[in-house]
Amino acid sequence: MAGGSRERALNWFLEPMRYSFMHTALAAAVLVGLTCALAGTYVVLRRMAFIGDALSHAVLPGLVVAYLAGWSLMSGAVVAAVATAVGIGWASQRERVREDSAIGILYTGMFALGIVLMNRGQSYRNLSHMLFGDILGVTTGDLLVLLAVAVIVGGVLLALHKELELTSFDPQHAEVIGLRAGRLRYLLLILLALTVVAGVQAVGVVLTCALLVTPAAAAALLTERLKTMMALAAVLAVGACVAGLFASYQFRLSSGATIVLACVALFLLARLVRAWQRRTT
Repeated sequence: MAGGSRERALNWFLEPMRYSFMHTALAAAVLVGLTCALAGTYVVLRRMAFIGDALSHAVLPGLVVAYLAGWSLMSGAVVAAVATAVGIGWASQRERVREDSAIGILYTGMFALGIVLMNRGQSYRNLSHMLFGDILGVTTGDLLVLLAVAVIVGGVLLALHKELELTSFDPQHAEVIGLRAGRLRYLLLILLALTVVAGVQAVGVVLTCALLVTPAAAAALLTERLKTMMALAAVLAVGACVAGLFASYQFRLSSGATIVLACVALFLLARLVRAWQRRTT
């Protein structure tokens, strides 16, 4: 009886691996999960959760323009996301414009522009896979782009770890000792833009924000040390991506939505663990 259960469990994981597209999808899930977790840690620390939603919607006009012009959709998304990130940084530098206000203005403006362009070009059906995600359709070329973004984001965050940590917790002290907090903020916004674009192909524009924020938020419940938080967020994100991908195959569900539900489930589990820790201390 026990042997039969183990065999069924093993087949549950091995059956999807007979297909080459699952290998590519798994690699994409790992890369997207790692990138979103690392960048998402700073999103949670700096209370910038809304920016993930803003950037994931702001890439829409870039996608539409790239599609209509016959360019790479990924390149259009990168241009739109980086332009929005820089715009948010510039607008929120003004004393009377708060960052959340700047995000809301550019987010709604870019998304509305994308909808207008979609209506003009009648391109909704052709872009639906970018809106809602198609991780099973990731190509080798897409995988190389995801790998490049993961290396860039991970490398910069590692190289500037101390500076970003200090400006996240005490920006005024960082300015006093000579760190350019404003420039680091611009850099972080651009890295977030690249991270969002990397997630678009895997889980779609609508769902990228959840993958960017949820694993990091779950990790923040379990530890206060930044390095540990980043490592734990990466484990949770990759685990949710892999579990969601296998579950979507076995139960014939939307892969992107299933991955996000797995993230939410892990967050709820982290919440329960945190509550148990408080009761026992």
